[in-house]
Amino acid sequence: MNPRTTLAARIATLVALVVLAPRASAQEGPAGVRPVASVEGITEFQLDNGLRVLLFPDPSKPQVTVNITYFVGSRHEGYGETGMAHLLEHLVFKGTPDHPDIMQELTERGAQPNGTTWFDRTNYYEILPASDENLGWALGLEADRMLHSYIADKDLDSEMTVVRNEMEAGENNPFGILMERVLSTAYLWHNYGKSTIGARADVENVPIERLQAFYHKYYQPDNALLVVAGNFEPAKALEMVVETFGSLPRPERTAAAILYPTYTREPTQDGERMVTLRRVGDVQIVMTSYHVPPGSHEDYAAVDVLSFVLGDAPSGRLYKALVEPQIASQVGTFAFQLREAGPLLSFAQVRKEGDLDAAWRGLNETVEGVLTSPVTGEEVERAKAALLKQVELAFNNSTGIALQLSEWAAMGDWRLFFLYRDRLEKVTADDVNRIAQAYLKPDNRTVGLFHPTDAPSRADVPDVPDVAAMVSGYAGRAAVAEGEAFDPSPANVDARTTTFTLPNGLDVAFLPKETRGDAVVVRLRLQFGDEASLQGRGPAGDMAGSMLMRGTRAKSRQQIQDEMDRLKASGGVSGGATLGTGQVTTVRQSVPDVIRLLAEIARTPSFPESEFQILKEEQLAQLEEQRSDPFALAQIALAQKMDPWPAGHPRRTPSIEEETANVQGVTLEQVRAFYEGFYGPQAGNLVVVGDFDPAEIRRVVEEAFGDWASPRSYERIAAHFQNVAADGISIETPDKANAIFLAQQNLELTDTDPDYPALVLAGYMIGGGVLNSRLARRIRVQDGLSYGVGGGITGHPVDPVGAFTAFAIYAPENGEKVEAAFREEIQKVLAEGFTAEEMATSLQGLLETRQLGRAQDASLSGQISSNLYFERTFQFDATLEEKIRILTLDEVNAAVRRHLDLAKITVVKAGDFSGAKAKIGQD
Repeated sequence: MNPRTTLAARIATLVALVVLAPRASAQEGPAGVRPVASVEGITEFQLDNGLRVLLFPDPSKPQVTVNITYFVGSRHEGYGETGMAHLLEHLVFKGTPDHPDIMQELTERGAQPNGTTWFDRTNYYEILPASDENLGWALGLEADRMLHSYIADKDLDSEMTVVRNEMEAGENNPFGILMERVLSTAYLWHNYGKSTIGARADVENVPIERLQAFYHKYYQPDNALLVVAGNFEPAKALEMVVETFGSLPRPERTAAAILYPTYTREPTQDGERMVTLRRVGDVQIVMTSYHVPPGSHEDYAAVDVLSFVLGDAPSGRLYKALVEPQIASQVGTFAFQLREAGPLLSFAQVRKEGDLDAAWRGLNETVEGVLTSPVTGEEVERAKAALLKQVELAFNNSTGIALQLSEWAAMGDWRLFFLYRDRLEKVTADDVNRIAQAYLKPDNRTVGLFHPTDAPSRADVPDVPDVAAMVSGYAGRAAVAEGEAFDPSPANVDARTTTFTLPNGLDVAFLPKETRGDAVVVRLRLQFGDEASLQGRGPAGDMAGSMLMRGTRAKSRQQIQDEMDRLKASGGVSGGATLGTGQVTTVRQSVPDVIRLLAEIARTPSFPESEFQILKEEQLAQLEEQRSDPFALAQIALAQKMDPWPAGHPRRTPSIEEETANVQGVTLEQVRAFYEGFYGPQAGNLVVVGDFDPAEIRRVVEEAFGDWASPRSYERIAAHFQNVAADGISIETPDKANAIFLAQQNLELTDTDPDYPALVLAGYMIGGGVLNSRLARRIRVQDGLSYGVGGGITGHPVDPVGAFTAFAIYAPENGEKVEAAFREEIQKVLAEGFTAEEMATSLQGLLETRQLGRAQDASLSGQISSNLYFERTFQFDATLEEKIRILTLDEVNAAVRRHLDLAKITVVKAGDFSGAKAKIGQD
């Protein structure tokens, strides 16, 4: 018995079974191969090593085509790898140990060969005179170069220049280059925006090791489809395939060899994009692109019909709108049918002397005119007739089908060819108009314009220089002053700080210390007015503070900025309805002049009319931007709910609409009157921290501020505990990808309350620290719902207006999960309490955080200023921190249970919740 004859007989029987009864694919076949499917004369098998094989016998021509497709294209290339799939296609022709001169062998056999690379695949084919010998040779060649191609450095050196020349040839084609620019603009993230031929720098510089790794990863039997079409005997051909390819090992798909599906998806385009190309050329071109579904999508057949309706000549709408009236010389529309969402492109070419703008308008009006002038049944039937004719005629050419199946297989499965045909037959005018409405949107449009230019003026940017050579031997200048090792303990801060008060009531604090780079922070705080006098004056106060840096009697806005730059100073002065503030960071030698400049800004503002109008426009634009900002709207809603004050009260948080009306209505006269009636030094303070001469700076402060008188007395506006009922507020902000969650419970609490130390630590454990709080561990680390989440507990130095607050940002579709997780974690705290280990680590972190705050001069100056205002020293901090240090776990848990109550927490959520629900419904 001849084993080969037996194998051939079994395979022949199997082929018959598959062709006649596709559902019999589960039948046992010969070792190493199994049938998969059969459709209209094309039969699929799969080898044990994963290779998929299609046999398409066609005895009508004395030729045979062998086409092998690897499912790798430019879509799979990483950073620095652009053009790698195409470059590899060239190198695979450079031979193997068993086929050292592939081109000579192809020539000797009269073959018509080629290799092509596209976004989703690379394929190699040979069309040969039909014979068992030629078929066996072609199969052997492809099996050999699948795993054993040289991919050698010497070949890369020579072939790179060939590919580069191919690239240069393409550079001569303005249409092709414009299409590249349009696609790269339309696709910001997806590799469909990168040309398959790649970037010149990548092609010229890619290391051979990267090419070899790319080859060994993707050129494997489990990532390939082999098509044999033409005049051959199926059973014998399948036997040859098993003998040549069956022995190739299935790769071990681990680590770097894993074939991950590409998961980059282009975000929904959110506005028209535009790109302009200027090169030497003879015709002008306008091109548009719209994102459309993947080639396998059920809508794609309608996309092709739409493309025909728009781009055909002479029946197409673009031809009639632009070519017949001689606005354009040539037009067209075509789509890329790809594995993932591709583009629908339309173009118009215009003679050099023609009107490109008119062609651009006509192109847009015609393409998007489908939305108002729907496609007709007659247009659809004409398109279907032409497209179905192409399908039918294509199927009459087995060689053409063998090559076309590369594209369909790269989209997901070769049978999509037939499914597409079936869908195309069923397309109606309603289908075409529906997909036009879905995708032909201005916000989904990318426009490219080519302007022929005789002498393009381009900016050639130099490459990265040899940095190592540049810095070799460089010594630099004298080292910056290092500063002292400052002890930020409360006791040392108090011991190093001196205070005094000017006759006009301005409190002054100096903390001199050696700092790195002789840095100094100067902070100014001005309190003014009282509850009655400030009623209804908020808008004028806000604008007065915002105008301070925009000019003085002696300096313009620009001159103030120039002086700040000269003094190496950063910062400024601003203000609101109840206070003015200023902070400037500078260096030792500039401190005197900085203080003089601060005094000039605070004491002699000029309030120029031109700057006032500019400021109003800026603020109105900012308010317009906040109208749809989830965070701004949520903050306002929470503040109005938890701290309600009547209209006109200086403590009121206005709505966007109220604030807009305030800005529009306030006058420059009101702003000047506010400044003249309220600004002064009484109840204010000035703090200087850093490297300076205290005696010198005291003289400067006395000269600059000593003779400044306050226009009226100051009385602090007390805050009151608001016993607000819990509420749930949801704010819709359409088209916003991020949502905000805010939660608050008002607490009748000052920072001198006996429970305050325990509550501070509890708040830190709930929402402080670095991703180790209860809320962070649950909502970010465990559930992965939020990038930023936190919270804490605060108390006021005087008024009983403490609060527990929490926040989280998240995707709108996760709103319910975020709130549920928040409530569950707070309930756990109340029911189970904190753990001893949790408290120990958090206590250390909290105390270190407070110490670190005093080590930062900007923060320290703010704490000193606050202490001056509330008539405190850092002894308060020392006492508080000691109380925190000696807390027991029972004390912390008991304090939390006394004060926190889930039933009293108000939650505000703002985001595109309706859009999220609609998206979930679509998915």
